[in-house]
Amino acid sequence: MVQIILVLVLAYLLGSIPSGLIIGKVFYKTDIREHGSGNLGGTNTFRTLGVKAGLVVTLADILKGTLAASLPVLFNLDINPLIAGAFAVVGHTYPIFAGFRGGKAVATSGGILLFCAPLMFIAVLVVFFISLYITKYVSLSSMLAGVCGVIYGLVLWNIPLLIAIVLLTSFVIYRHRANIKRIINKTEPKIKWL
Repeated sequence: MVQIILVLVLAYLLGSIPSGLIIGKVFYKTDIREHGSGNLGGTNTFRTLGVKAGLVVTLADILKGTLAASLPVLFNLDINPLIAGAFAVVGHTYPIFAGFRGGKAVATSGGILLFCAPLMFIAVLVVFFISLYITKYVSLSSMLAGVCGVIYGLVLWNIPLLIAIVLLTSFVIYRHRANIKRIINKTEPKIKWL
């Protein structure tokens, strides 16, 4: 039991690593929380620091979820990797290393899928980029990718995975509630690099 608790704490701490803050301050002398949406995720990094920084931060945030989900396997513990991954999502969203002001959970959630359901990860990634190409809205594309994951989960009928993807997608949509209002009001920023 102690080992499980330690792994879950480690998963949270991994998720709490503020990739956007680190990249911004070390390489650009910029705190991205003071710009754009104020979030530490990849989207705000793209808007504030550019494509290169955005890609690095997004990849790092994905890998946080992947590594966290892999911890139960690495330590040979009887706990579903989805649970460890979920702790990383909480860490990414409410990071102890950045005043509990983090990202919106999209990339780190994707990282969990990369480890637990690689084909689902590819499917949601394809839907994300198709939507992004058509709409130019990162927020909308993120939510649609989550919905795609739920549909995929229904088809697979893997109950633990389905429950996890429903919860993660619901959380992502909740975190994007301000974006939804801006999309409706047609004030949501569109990307310009795709």
